[in-house]
Amino acid sequence: MNQQTLSDIEYGNRRHTTRREHFLSLMDDIIPWDEWVERIRPYYPAGRRGRPPKNIETMLRMYLMQIWYGLSAARIEDVVYDSYAMRSFMHIDFLKEQAPGSSTLLRFRHLIEEKGIAEELLADIDARLAEQGLVLHLGTIVDARLTNR
Repeated sequence: MNQQTLSDIEYGNRRHTTRREHFLSLMDDIIPWDEWVERIRPYYPAGRRGRPPKNIETMLRMYLMQIWYGLSAARIEDVVYDSYAMRSFMHIDFLKEQAPGSSTLLRFRHLIEEKGIAEELLADIDARLAEQGLVLHLGTIVDARLTNR
């Protein structure tokens, strides 16, 4: 069992659960993570050369949040660091590892989309939600930003 951080304890004492937390918790429950990881594993780099590859499930979780919230690879990386709910969904412990970078996520996305896996997984989510009488509506996260004139 992982030791809780002060942030975990503080966050756990809130009285309100956000819509994002509720949504991510539901998705965490309905997705057969082990099955999906094994579906991707034959195509995923084995890590014999270069840096060790990131955990497939971590990559998949980050990819799905990118799709659900309509974010670029660079933006989802930032949001994971900003959002406790998203970091929790990814099962990331920053004491042990960092979130995958945008280029790593982009390579993962290209891999599962080229192999047709992404479409299968998203269709599976829709079917699982339909069994519960639910429909997924994709969203976006809008952020304030500064630009040069």
